[in-house]
Amino acid sequence: MLQLYFSPMACSLASRIALMEAGLDARYHQVHLATKTIADGDGDFRDISSKGAVPVLVLENGERLTESAAVLQYIADLRPERGLAPRPGDIDRYRLQEWLSFIGAEIHKAFLFPTFWYKDDGSLAKPRARITQTLSVPSAHLADREFLVGQRFTVADAHLAWALLLLRPAGVDIAQWPPLAGYLERMQARPVVREAIATEMALRRAIPANAA
Repeated sequence: MLQLYFSPMACSLASRIALMEAGLDARYHQVHLATKTIADGDGDFRDISSKGAVPVLVLENGERLTESAAVLQYIADLRPERGLAPRPGDIDRYRLQEWLSFIGAEIHKAFLFPTFWYKDDGSLAKPRARITQTLSVPSAHLADREFLVGQRFTVADAHLAWALLLLRPAGVDIAQWPPLAGYLERMQARPVVREAIATEMALRRAIPANAA
């Protein structure tokens, strides 16, 4: 069985959504990122991945896969009939990779990561100055589209939905971008996305303060 190492409401939420949308069973191991410990045992998470970051997907043969862009595409390819990623060779497959890269680099690493992990105003000044321009890109793209790629939900949508969810607690109101606000509302209306978020929010509330 697949195993996913995750932290509640971290970027690994997109991998949970992908697994559920694909109809794949998996074991989920919660990680306390602050302490790098695994909630259902006494192990050091860095023994699972030296990067110390989620997601980590343990494949059925025991190999481990990291980085959201890789994990999400792997999950999608396990159930190609679900259409969670365009098939290899299709130009839309490269559009999917384009969006996964943009979300990971320009929203997650450039804004969300420093916002939640850095504390001083000097470190946060540049990310906050860039975020308006950054969000204008997916906003313009989604002005007349339901999904990021093609005509159906893909793992890129799982990734962007997660990122948009975290913008408000990071101090950004996406109501400034009506296409993004409408898009997030549509994503949250999907039963699987709604269930995944509810599961992780409940787990997040239960995390001890010193392990969050």
